[in-house]
Amino acid sequence: MTDCIFCQIIAGSIPANVVYEDDLVMAFHDIAPKADTHLLVIPKEHVVNLDDLRAEHGNLMQHLLFSIPKIAQQQQLNGYRTVTNTGKGGGQEVFHMHFHILAGAKLPGF
Repeated sequence: MTDCIFCQIIAGSIPANVVYEDDLVMAFHDIAPKADTHLLVIPKEHVVNLDDLRAEHGNLMQHLLFSIPKIAQQQQLNGYRTVTNTGKGGGQEVFHMHFHILAGAKLPGF
């Protein structure tokens, strides 16, 4: 999807501070961090959000969710919060599914 900023990051046409990448997912630093550590974990396949998931996304989602603790460990995080926003009313701003990994002193309250 050419107008999606995350798809452009995956394609390499927009730079990002990538901390993890494999065949299915990518993780990079958020450009407007809400915590000392604020990473975004995205599937390389364009999926809008949790409401857009289909049965065929099962392996992708399993892989993505199992990647989050691996990424946190590689970043030497001692505890972290994982958040995803779904839909405009849920606070989603970029309509490519992504999970936030937040850690450190500036953790937002919920």
